[in-house]
Amino acid sequence: MNFDYSETQGLVAVSARDFAEQYIRPYVNEWDEKQIFPVELFKKAGEFGFMGVLVPQQYGGAGFGYHEYIAVIEEISKVDPAIGLSVAAHNSLCTNHILEFGNEEQKNRWLPKLATGEWIGAWGLTEHNTGSDAGGMNTTATKEGNHWVINGAKNFITHGKSGDIAVIIARTGEKGDSHGMTAFAIEKGTPGFNSGKKEDKLGMRASETAELIFSDCRIPDENRLGEVGDGFIQSLKVLDGGRISIGALSLGTAKGAYEAALKYSKEREQFGKPISSFQGISFKLAEMATDIEASELLLHKAAFEKNAGRKMTKLSAMCKMFASEACVRIANEAVQIHGGYGYTKDFPVEKFYRDSKLCTIGEGTTEIQKVVIARNILK
Repeated sequence: MNFDYSETQGLVAVSARDFAEQYIRPYVNEWDEKQIFPVELFKKAGEFGFMGVLVPQQYGGAGFGYHEYIAVIEEISKVDPAIGLSVAAHNSLCTNHILEFGNEEQKNRWLPKLATGEWIGAWGLTEHNTGSDAGGMNTTATKEGNHWVINGAKNFITHGKSGDIAVIIARTGEKGDSHGMTAFAIEKGTPGFNSGKKEDKLGMRASETAELIFSDCRIPDENRLGEVGDGFIQSLKVLDGGRISIGALSLGTAKGAYEAALKYSKEREQFGKPISSFQGISFKLAEMATDIEASELLLHKAAFEKNAGRKMTKLSAMCKMFASEACVRIANEAVQIHGGYGYTKDFPVEKFYRDSKLCTIGEGTTEIQKVVIARNILK
């Protein structure tokens, strides 16, 4: 096994690192404090190829695999996890759903705009009363001639206000029927399609989260993705890849917190020597570094399986669960190492701490990952 970065991975990582330093770092605190979603930044990210990392070049994308994708999300998240989250959601959910399940006409119609950052994508599965229990959704799509009429609402949707297109899953059959849901792509400006409340969040504040509301929203059948009744099954496959992206987000957040804590521990002196020389601090750093290494290995193993086209539901759940929980532990210890300063906005670790918690919730909670893993090992 070769654990070295390929030349391409290395170049992609450097490009993402430079992008984050130049276009993100100067504004991190402002965007976080004012909860600004910097739309123009994502158009710039499109110029670098970061909005269509997995999209083939024929559709305007970068045409990379999951190892390069992890590098992009990781490097951006080391500087600002909120921006990393938005890049991940755009790529893995909306864009990837169209790439995986759209027909050729749909791919040619939407992917070039998404892959270049001209458009920002949203993806809607979760509702107010159906989070992990997505099969109980209330949003419906009713066939009328060659059109579908959609009614209902989606909640906690990344880019719910600013997204130019949303892939949503609506019920076309009975509640609880895994083949009773269908996927649709809906463009911004479609009559009956509006955004609702924007959430005021603990962390990830520069990543927009809002409602999608459908009131007799009428769309043509050519906006349907895949076969009627396949929406939920498609979503599970999309989430397999999406969990790698949240694992990468977790890894970047963890590395950002760890590197800040390591630097501080070498500079902060107590009792006449750096606090890194005390066993209580050095052991924390040792555990943090080990968690990061384990997260990285799990992530790239899942990426290897995904690139090979093999089933990796169990591995994607494992890497997402482990990396996200490790991320929270590492961010927590980073604050502890900073002491009182870690609780202030003068140092970056308080933001990593707030941002980290979302990683254990988004795209399937830790508890749901355990359900997925258990089902696979007990088959």
